[in-house]
Amino acid sequence: TPADTKPKPSTHDGKLIDDATTYRSIAGALQYLTITRPDIAYAVQQVCLHMHAPRDVHQTMLKRILRYIKGTVSLGFQLRTATTPAITAYSDADWAGCPDTRRSTSGFCVFFGGSLISWSSKRQTTVSRSSAEAEYRAIANAVSECSWLRHLLGELLCKVPTATVAFCDNISSVYMSRNPVHHRRTKHIELDIHFVREKVAIGELRVTHVPSARQITDVFTKGLPSALFFDFRDSLSVQAPDVETAGGVNGSGLPTARPVRVFSASNLLRTTRSRHGHRSVDHAHSPHSLHARPVIARPRCRF
Repeated sequence: TPADTKPKPSTHDGKLIDDATTYRSIAGALQYLTITRPDIAYAVQQVCLHMHAPRDVHQTMLKRILRYIKGTVSLGFQLRTATTPAITAYSDADWAGCPDTRRSTSGFCVFFGGSLISWSSKRQTTVSRSSAEAEYRAIANAVSECSWLRHLLGELLCKVPTATVAFCDNISSVYMSRNPVHHRRTKHIELDIHFVREKVAIGELRVTHVPSARQITDVFTKGLPSALFFDFRDSLSVQAPDVETAGGVNGSGLPTARPVRVFSASNLLRTTRSRHGHRSVDHAHSPHSLHARPVIARPRCRF
């Protein structure tokens, strides 16, 4: 697994490493890998918290992620068509998990049909005084993302007829989303309560309890045992590809009899060279080519 089940290391544990630049370079590069590998989002978020002064224990965490990636190179993010346009969200929080600030780590994942389309692993900005408060802040973040996705799908003429279902493993947070009576102990999270209850009142959201054994958002908030992590990773649509690539290799890593032609930039460049012969131009090195200006997507892993 990319992260162990031990408590999170402190900022002052271990000794300072000599080459902090390499640590920051690798950790920054891993942020872009989380675009297609949500299973390493939590582990990358943890190593990025210590980029200002990395120590040897943090470097060990970084090497663990690299070993995990090397052993799971064939895995990828799978997107499949949805039979019904429905949005489902899972949210969770690791209450007071940070040993330095005692802030909670919140995470959520949003599914459109059976495909994962949005996820987050982020340390909360304030200290929560109870686990219910930390869980409710995680629900509010997930609901905010779902509201944005519903508006985006509406602009794309893809209406979502059913209410968004948000799963949470904290019963107190589920009751607070339904109970219209404000308790004096919940006034410090009144804004999040009003936001979630408004969505519930208009029928756009339903907050439902889910057992902790089926809370797949634990992947984004804490280190898990191997068996549970692999189970949740499959639920996040991170699997070996079941289609053939341009080189004739399927998801199992074995060559196939008939490779499928996949359109890519390298295939296009190879075809252009074969058609124009020796007079062809290597567009990949041309300063006026689109290949010289790669588009870098914003990573979905937030810190």
